Amino acid sequence: MIALIDYGVGNLRSVEKAFESLGHAIKVTSDPAEIAAADKVILPGVGAFGAAEKTLRARGLEQVALDAAHSGKPFLGICVGMQLLFDTSEEMGEHPGLGLIPGRVQRFPDSPGIKIPQIGWNALSFPKASPLMAGLEPGAMVYFVHSFYCAPEDPSVVAAQTEFTLTYCSAVSVGNIFGVQFHPEKSGKVGLQILDNFARL
Repeated sequence: MIALIDYGVGNLRSVEKAFESLGHAIKVTSDPAEIAAADKVILPGVGAFGAAEKTLRARGLEQVALDAAHSGKPFLGICVGMQLLFDTSEEMGEHPGLGLIPGRVQRFPDSPGIKIPQIGWNALSFPKASPLMAGLEPGAMVYFVHSFYCAPEDPSVVAAQTEFTLTYCSAVSVGNIFGVQFHPEKSGKVGLQILDNFARL
């Protein structure tokens, strides 16, 4: 069973429906015992980093998420959920993350003729092989909505890159921990392939 952490921040129903369409059992839950018992865990997130992190902590689920990630079971962060995997974010001040992956969340630099946030479809490239991206070709298109991006200290954790004002990390893979900046549940067949890959880990 896959546990989708419900802490009031995230596109829960769309993610749930995507897994159900693939035939995988998933449960939206805020119950620490259910999360601990799950085979795999997903941390979703939308909106501002600081608000998401504070809500996660206020609902008593920060340590639950950390315990799940440290347990060795597959753990996936989606959108702001991926950003929360990192040490800190500079969005509207300095905010601590979960510290699972060394690095910072930074705002895209201004670039002439480019509007921030990035909203819409963009391509992935793959600097390394990752089980999360199995079966995908370079140039696979996925759907993004964000103004901030993850900058890991160690480039070897980068599972996918995307071009938008710069070449940035759009997915991570390190051990049992994975993250995607885009919304796989809104990314058609490519997104479903990624979610299916995760479910089959």
